[in-house]
Amino acid sequence: MVDASEGSEPLMRSGLPARYEHPARSGHPGLSAHPELNRLLAVVDAFRGAGGCAWYEEQTHASLVKYLTEETAELVEALEDDNPADIKEELGDVLFQVLFHSDIAAQRGSGAFTLEDVAREQADKLLRRNPHVFGPNPTRDIDEIIRLWQEAKAIEKRDRTSVLDGVPRDMSAIALAQKLLGKERQVGAVPAAPVSVDVFTSDSGWVSHLGMGCNPSGSEKAIPSPAAAELAAPAVVSEAEARLKGGADADADDELALGRTLLALVRHADARGLDAERAMRLANRELEQSIRAAETRDV
Repeated sequence: MVDASEGSEPLMRSGLPARYEHPARSGHPGLSAHPELNRLLAVVDAFRGAGGCAWYEEQTHASLVKYLTEETAELVEALEDDNPADIKEELGDVLFQVLFHSDIAAQRGSGAFTLEDVAREQADKLLRRNPHVFGPNPTRDIDEIIRLWQEAKAIEKRDRTSVLDGVPRDMSAIALAQKLLGKERQVGAVPAAPVSVDVFTSDSGWVSHLGMGCNPSGSEKAIPSPAAAELAAPAVVSEAEARLKGGADADADDELALGRTLLALVRHADARGLDAERAMRLANRELEQSIRAAETRDV
């Protein structure tokens, strides 16, 4: 260990304070300060082996995906409801999924890893990607923090050939769209011109060509006629756009206004027998092509 100046925290050879080094090397109290976390680990361990749970032992990473998806959705709902009791419960459910998957991995012959490996890799990543906290030149400037984070991540991912590498394709179409828009800005691609809602009031043949037609969901009484939908959708969009352009008083309603806009478009698509999710995926593919083209031009 390298001694720091008198009265300051001791530093390791890495230049980091001792508390950020691996517990086994730094004398960090580790889990002894978290008895309930220790107890949870012991409970999870009891599911495997003699007297354990046969269902638990049969699970795989793949078989647990649906449970992780469900638990994550419930956590998101609790967070958005800002209910502390529900947030605590759902965080626990997600934590159990982390422990469950780590335990499954520890049983594998090849490519095995443990919860300790997961924790070590995450701690190391946080140290690398946050030099504004752990580096020699700390800063609280948000723009500088983002720049340093992107710079550190770019060094880690330098073997990637495209900004699209590593983008998860299982995200919802809208979430993926926002992710891709960030990549578009990153490569400086020229964004497509905004499309007016009026384009939905006529069919140029592309719907049939792409095979996107489908029957509207629900009963016919619940679906407005195409003529009514064509009038309603632009009206709702115009109202939402006005709210989004409002002052500070409208800021709290921005997301709700946007949600209503999106819902109006989906309602409009449904009335026309279109698959809104598939339409978004098609637009995302088009955006990906634009991003890849911009990357090629820069080579």
